[in-house]
Amino acid sequence: MSVDREALRDTAKYLRNARPVDPDELYEYLPDQPHPAVVRTALREEAFDLALFEREDGTFVPVDEEPVDPPGWAPEALPDEHVQTVEDLLFDRYGLDWHEGESGDALRETVDRMKEDYYRGRRVEYDEDAALGYALYHQPDFYAAVGYVLDRLADRGLLPRRLRVLDVGAGTGGPALGLHDYLPDDALVDYHALEPSANADVLEEVLADTRRNFHTTVHRETAEEFDTESVGEVDLVLFGNVLSELHDPEAVVSRYLDTLADDGSCVLLSPADLNTATEMRRVERALTPPGGDTSVYAPDLRLWSGDAPSDRGWSFEERPDLAVPSFQRKLDDAATRAYDEEPGTYVNTDVKFSWAVVRPDGERRHPVVASAERHHRMAESEDHVTDRVNLLCVKLSDNLAPHDDANPLFKVGDGSEDLEHYLVLTGESVLNRDLREAPYGAILSVENVLVLWNDDEGAYNLVCNKETVVDFVAA
Repeated sequence: MSVDREALRDTAKYLRNARPVDPDELYEYLPDQPHPAVVRTALREEAFDLALFEREDGTFVPVDEEPVDPPGWAPEALPDEHVQTVEDLLFDRYGLDWHEGESGDALRETVDRMKEDYYRGRRVEYDEDAALGYALYHQPDFYAAVGYVLDRLADRGLLPRRLRVLDVGAGTGGPALGLHDYLPDDALVDYHALEPSANADVLEEVLADTRRNFHTTVHRETAEEFDTESVGEVDLVLFGNVLSELHDPEAVVSRYLDTLADDGSCVLLSPADLNTATEMRRVERALTPPGGDTSVYAPDLRLWSGDAPSDRGWSFEERPDLAVPSFQRKLDDAATRAYDEEPGTYVNTDVKFSWAVVRPDGERRHPVVASAERHHRMAESEDHVTDRVNLLCVKLSDNLAPHDDANPLFKVGDGSEDLEHYLVLTGESVLNRDLREAPYGAILSVENVLVLWNDDEGAYNLVCNKETVVDFVAA
């Protein structure tokens, strides 16, 4: 039996102002009085647009309008239930000893080929085996990374509790699971995933156990072919580790920016390796020209009005490693190695990722700007080699020094640079302690720093000695 949707919506809107909406009561107000179970199904399908949250007792109440609070995201491992999902898929495909024999060898070859393709910048084709290899190798780090980026929105009150998400190139669901676990239990989510490859089979299994108010739809279409108007206005568009696989990523992202609500966010996320990270930054910069409608919210802030960076743009964030999940350990332990080969080839628990958030409303994570009277502009560094200057900059790396006894080295930018700039700490003191302690994306004030040219690296070194003052401005 069908339900008169217009009558259902009108009645639900009326009842929600007086008491919880109960399908066992609501059906009595509807034409033909359809069965309560049919009404419940229809109400679930309308719940997001009606801003109704389904409680454990089966009634519906208005969703909390307060934005999401940061949950203290710091996962130590991929949760057991997500590990078990991947293990079950591997068992169903290859049997109990999936990590050994021919199936284990095939999976290791798949992971090796995938890593090589990414390194060479080649497109990856996903069949059923490649999809499982992708989940096995990338589910943990992608899961963790997305939550750290969401923190940058939530701690400014910019992540709504009622959230429509469009996940473009959702893969096998690592970012989706991270989003699901990051959000509170009382969030109301309309999640749409675009995934045309065999990854979608894994994705649907991964999403099967999401909360009842985390509504999921998987669209097996390409980003280029998908009808964006079919979803409606979106609060969060996510491009998680997919830009390098698109033929024209700039055009695709631009198209999906048009789906955003005026106060929505587009998250670009990529692995930290040179090719994918710099491609992500290129796309970000192409979409956010000075004076354009779309702005960079974080982390690569433009501190000089009218300027935009044109350096290589390779920067990435690092967070604590995750524990090794059982499926990675099994595959790695069963590998045949040369006598001098170290284990760990098939373990991937480093949480290193490049990211950007762009928004259509001009919102910036920090409204701080540089001053021509007070600060050196990195675009003018060529004219100030061997000078001491003051500057305002964004910290864009952890310590990049190759070994412990080298001088600490940190990539920085101010949004005007056309070549890389690195703060080099040659003398540590209480005056510059904030350089080490400030997190990725923090804004720093640096006084009395020496500008030098590093011919070997084709970059500028900004040398901080014990007298250099580094102050934390904003995180």
